[in-house]
Amino acid sequence: MKSEKKTGAARTQLAVTDEWWSDERIQAFLHLQPVAGEPADYHVLLKAYRGMEPDAFARFIAFFVAAGRNLNEPGPSGKTIVQLVAEHRHGSDYARILNNAGAL
Repeated sequence: MKSEKKTGAARTQLAVTDEWWSDERIQAFLHLQPVAGEPADYHVLLKAYRGMEPDAFARFIAFFVAAGRNLNEPGPSGKTIVQLVAEHRHGSDYARILNNAGAL
């Protein structure tokens, strides 16, 4: 039996916006495996960008760079993660974090 999708006030799970991410949880993103055809460093950066608030993302980028990973690896479309993020309406904080870490 299918139920209708709940919207608005009918939702039972609240959005979490002030969640603290431990260093271990952030570093776990470094071990994500890419899908076929997607470069590993690009995949990890994309997942972190999509899943983290800017503060956690900035901490992640420090771990990423310290691990010797490539901030400028292009994805399947040929764009780097900073080029992709710069196109997004709410991506300016993430693009600044990436640029400050050396992304082009």
